[in-house]
Amino acid sequence: MIKRNDLNLRVVIILTLAVLSIFSIFPFTEKINLGLDLKGGMYILLRADTTNLPKDKVPSAISAAVEKIRNRIDNFGVKETSISLQGTDYILVQIPGIIDRELVKKLKEVGKLEFKLVEDDKMKNSLALKGESVEGYTLMDFKDTKLLLHNEPSLVGADLAESYVGFDAIGMPSVKLQLTPEGAKKFAKVTEENVGKLLAIVLDGKVMSAPQIKEAITSGQAEITGDFSLDEARLLTAVLNSGALPIPLIVEEERSVGPTLGSDSIRRGINATILGLIFVVIFMLFYYFLGGVVAFVCLALDILFILATLHFLKGTLTLPGVAGIILTLGMAVDANVLIYERIREELSEKKPLSLAIKNGFEYSKRAIYDANITTIIAATFLFYFGTGPVRGFATTLILGNIVSIFTAIYVGKTIFSILLNLKLNRFPMLTLLKEKRIDFIKYGNFCFILSLLIIIFGMINFYSKKNVIFGTDFVGGQILEYKLTHPVSIEKIRSVLKDAKLDKINIQEFKDIEGAIIIKSKDDVTDKVEKVLTENFKGIERLNVTTVGPTVGRELRNKAIFAIVFSLLGILVYIASRFKHWDFALAGVVALLHDILISLGFVSIFGYQIDLLIVTALLTIAGYSINDTIVIYDRIREIFPKLTRFTFKDIINKALNQTLSRTVITSITTIMVATIIYLFGGEALKGFSFCLLVGFISGVYSTIYIASFIVLLLRKK
Repeated sequence: MIKRNDLNLRVVIILTLAVLSIFSIFPFTEKINLGLDLKGGMYILLRADTTNLPKDKVPSAISAAVEKIRNRIDNFGVKETSISLQGTDYILVQIPGIIDRELVKKLKEVGKLEFKLVEDDKMKNSLALKGESVEGYTLMDFKDTKLLLHNEPSLVGADLAESYVGFDAIGMPSVKLQLTPEGAKKFAKVTEENVGKLLAIVLDGKVMSAPQIKEAITSGQAEITGDFSLDEARLLTAVLNSGALPIPLIVEEERSVGPTLGSDSIRRGINATILGLIFVVIFMLFYYFLGGVVAFVCLALDILFILATLHFLKGTLTLPGVAGIILTLGMAVDANVLIYERIREELSEKKPLSLAIKNGFEYSKRAIYDANITTIIAATFLFYFGTGPVRGFATTLILGNIVSIFTAIYVGKTIFSILLNLKLNRFPMLTLLKEKRIDFIKYGNFCFILSLLIIIFGMINFYSKKNVIFGTDFVGGQILEYKLTHPVSIEKIRSVLKDAKLDKINIQEFKDIEGAIIIKSKDDVTDKVEKVLTENFKGIERLNVTTVGPTVGRELRNKAIFAIVFSLLGILVYIASRFKHWDFALAGVVALLHDILISLGFVSIFGYQIDLLIVTALLTIAGYSINDTIVIYDRIREIFPKLTRFTFKDIINKALNQTLSRTVITSITTIMVATIIYLFGGEALKGFSFCLLVGFISGVYSTIYIASFIVLLLRKK
């Protein structure tokens, strides 16, 4: 089938790629960049408030803000932080490892430093304490007392050269200050003229320290002492050293994942991947025997090449990305099934095995390319409009489809050529379905009306839940997940939070981890919830905090709509260009829309909320569903010139019957994989995998009864 010299070259190429891939991804945890949802950390989206800046000053101000944030985090000692500009006025900060929400939130503070003299005049202090205004002074809290400070600062942050962590006379952490030459002169003057008075050190409107001036200080050095930890001292130096932010920053989106939840996600992801691979391989071995062995080699290389490419591109593997790999396994089998079923057809015509295998690869190649490219189109728009972990899913789906084309056609053909050279003379396979003569189009009207009724019912249900159907990703709000080391009943937790006036929240158990709970709220209640839980229960561990502002929620919702619309348009254009007929393309897209609406309806009926992962599932359904449709279209295109005496209805039925076995087998593998994600992928992927299950089943149905029926209707017109 392949000339010996070419075959040897192919073997060398495949082995070289495999060896390089193995070395590139092991040890796995060091070579593959895991997303924050797998290894823990924080994801913060900051919006720059540029309303008070001239338009020509905005770009430089935002660039300066990015650098200031980077300096602050670097000074705090956090490694591998990712800071990037999103659009024109959003800054995305991803910090692995750290899940201390308060410390990270302080990074957006402007860092305004002032040294102000404390007024010791008794009459002025008395008036201020009585609540009367004293011109030129401000009364401020400091520990358990109040201080009357001069409004005019003696020194400001610009007078500071650098700061660093030190320790005071009693060994407590402090912040050492080194002043600029100009600042040192100001400091020497103020300390010389005000010996015996207090000099307050004010940061962002809060008195951090108020030491007494005992003598004139001419060295240009000062110290901030206070009741703070070593980490707080480090953060304070980071803020001071980076200077004031040029523009205010607002936290629009925040997602943090603790190490417990991250390790659980890794465990579940790996288990689901292995289990998915095992089930698919067992089925392929049972059904195709030797072909199943070849498929196993191709699937193993699929995973290996996906991870190696991910490492080469410096991509990030996220939890949805793991789901993408699992899903790719089910979809990759489709190419092998197409080839094997073609070989079966060739053998049924009594052709020699070598010719049957050659034709099997040759005749199925076009359908494999078209089916995978349409999925890549949907995944590309998902990547473009998606954010964070969703992009990780799109990345693995794109890589998986590209790699599966290579392994199924190039690697598979190479292995079969080797087997033929080793005198392979039989290729046994089980037969699930012999070619039938079912009149599928006969039921077209009934199925069309049935689908319409199901869609209408689903959309009515969807509309009735319009105020609660959208998740935090799209409407804003907060999701908190905590683990109680000493589990208590959910009723007890509800009672405690209700007593603390936290009654506008939803509390439920988190089934993945013992003692874990999920709290949902439209407002930011993190501080209050954590205070109440800590005071009433022992051993509280933060697993996850997700906060999405309403502005970001609307933007994510719009992006999701754009992703779906542009994916459908992209698929429409591609099919029309490949098959030269707009009726084929239009019918295919109508079938995709049918599957999306059916899936949305069932998601709403079963009480799942629409979030970014559900949108991800919908686009995956679109890519998968069109695979089936394209295979049938390809068969129609192939047999059409041979059946000139037949009606177009007969040709469609003939194509559907000839590809029925492939449709059923591929559906079994993909539905099997989606079921495994649903059962073993964890709560985070429950709605996602349920939507996939519904969509995959609907995709098989719509390909046979909707797309083909509509093509026939359009042809009649």
